[in-house]
Amino acid sequence: GGYDANIPFNVARSPYYQLMFDSIVAAGKGFKGPSMHDLRGSLLKKEVASIDEYLKGCKASWAKTGCTIMSDGWSDGKNRTIINFLASCPQGTMFLKSVDASDRVKDANLLFELLDEIVLEVGVENVVQIITDNASNYVLAGKMLEAKHKTIFWTPCAAHCIDLMLEDIGKKDWIKNTVEHGKSITKYIYNHSWVLNLMRKNTEGRELVRPAITRFATNFLTLQSLISQQQNLKRMFLSDEWNASKWSRKQDGKDTKKKLFDNLFWKKTAEIMKVAEPLVKVLRLVDGAN
Repeated sequence: GGYDANIPFNVARSPYYQLMFDSIVAAGKGFKGPSMHDLRGSLLKKEVASIDEYLKGCKASWAKTGCTIMSDGWSDGKNRTIINFLASCPQGTMFLKSVDASDRVKDANLLFELLDEIVLEVGVENVVQIITDNASNYVLAGKMLEAKHKTIFWTPCAAHCIDLMLEDIGKKDWIKNTVEHGKSITKYIYNHSWVLNLMRKNTEGRELVRPAITRFATNFLTLQSLISQQQNLKRMFLSDEWNASKWSRKQDGKDTKKKLFDNLFWKKTAEIMKVAEPLVKVLRLVDGAN
């Protein structure tokens, strides 16, 4: 049924997934599921009402505990700057609104007006702090907000601050060159399906390229992966299977193998990760990743 209806596989990760089956089993044989009209009508309205009650509880708790307003900026396919605003308190985090800030994000005064508007909507007396990126326009807007509302603190996003630190570290010439060296190895492997399959065979399915926590963390995660799979990768390029393949005789394959066995590259990579790895670990903590 799930395949026939094209239901996404990640629904199995929902905390309600197993509960649904438990409830069906408890109902016994012959249980008739809700119709399409029920799902999009009365049941949907019931769920909306339930969520509304939960959100009312969150809002009611603000007067007692206060809340933090968080902003999350991103660019859409039309290159518009969209800012999502959320309110977080001990009872939970709720979405407030999404704003197209394309015409305001570069101007600190206009950005301040937007932040102030959100604070007023939530209630000045309910807001403890507001968290934004650490870009200069946000810094100035945050200071202006603190000047107007003496009880509110502006706090830069920890994940963004660490990401900027990683960016600055990555600007060092020898680090930049080492990162490019490592990326050229992974790029070659991932651009050739046969080589990629051989790599996965030697790493027992572990990947070299992982989803990025933030923009500049990607490069250091790649180096971290290369270090952890160093021996497996070397074994792969020394294997009979590699040596018998057409890829071992091509120049880009020879160049990649040479890069992989460059001892200076591994020495530099180890030095880089002594600095970057603790930052990446903290970044995972503050960004909520496991």
